[in-house]
Amino acid sequence: LTSTNSSQNRTLSFFLGGFPAWETTRMWFAVPLCLTYLLALLGNLAVLSIIRAEQSLHTPMYLLLAMLAVTDLGLSTSTFPTMLRVLWLEAREISFGTCLAQMFFIHSFADIESAVILAMAFDRYLAVCHPLRYSSILTNSVTTKICAAIVVRTTLVQLPLPILLTQVCFTRVIKLSHPYCLHPDIIKHAGSDTRINNTYGLFVLLSALGLDLLFVLLSYLLILKTILNIATWRERLKALNTCISHICAVLLFFIPMICLSVMHQFGKHVSPQAYVFTANLHFLAPLILNPVVYSLKTKPIQRRILRMFCQRGVHKSRVAIC
Repeated sequence: LTSTNSSQNRTLSFFLGGFPAWETTRMWFAVPLCLTYLLALLGNLAVLSIIRAEQSLHTPMYLLLAMLAVTDLGLSTSTFPTMLRVLWLEAREISFGTCLAQMFFIHSFADIESAVILAMAFDRYLAVCHPLRYSSILTNSVTTKICAAIVVRTTLVQLPLPILLTQVCFTRVIKLSHPYCLHPDIIKHAGSDTRINNTYGLFVLLSALGLDLLFVLLSYLLILKTILNIATWRERLKALNTCISHICAVLLFFIPMICLSVMHQFGKHVSPQAYVFTANLHFLAPLILNPVVYSLKTKPIQRRILRMFCQRGVHKSRVAIC
């Protein structure tokens, strides 16, 4: 029976969901979506190039920011191509194996982003609550080991999901809710027992994203307690200002994620438009806004960007004079 299911699933195709609210104007929606993808790529690549070029930014905080940018690049590359394919070409069919591969990468990069945000919360906790011990506790070597541990944890946790799905029987034409493959969206169309898949999927959600969010909140409770014990309002605002960029990253990632998880678990009568909007908000907003937020709120990155523009301006003026 298992071999029969596996051979059937290998020949199975899924049909990706579209954009219900824009079905009649999808070509017009494809242009801003393509621009969004380019902005996400350019923004995150700019952050990476600045951190690589500026020796003073080779510190734990910016190493974690670099990993966040790499994760956003991976997540955008995992989601945007099939979205654009649906919009430009109306090509909604995707093979079972390709769908599982996309699902694995999307969930893996989302888990990595969650863990990096937690590591950044730990970085802010040390910077605010233990500033004198910060440089001795969180070194570049320790940060590199944290990043490696995040990748290993994510791979070990996420790898069973596509393997378990190969053992599930799908007996009808399957139209997914989103223009990309997500585990909760695939599993609800199964034609056989999915208790193991559902249980493990819930375990992954709670053990990775759930615990990450819990520890992020705990970190900020400790940070808030420390800030409230500071004597003057000016010092409090200065300490809080160091966390603003990270707080924005937390809100951009976790709020849509929680809404999407609740919809998949309990929202049986949720409209397709709500599913698509929430999922796109979860996967697209952080990719574009994270580089913007960190560029606006991080002075070393601001200075580097201004220096780049000034150098280009001087170069152009010299060329014009010559």
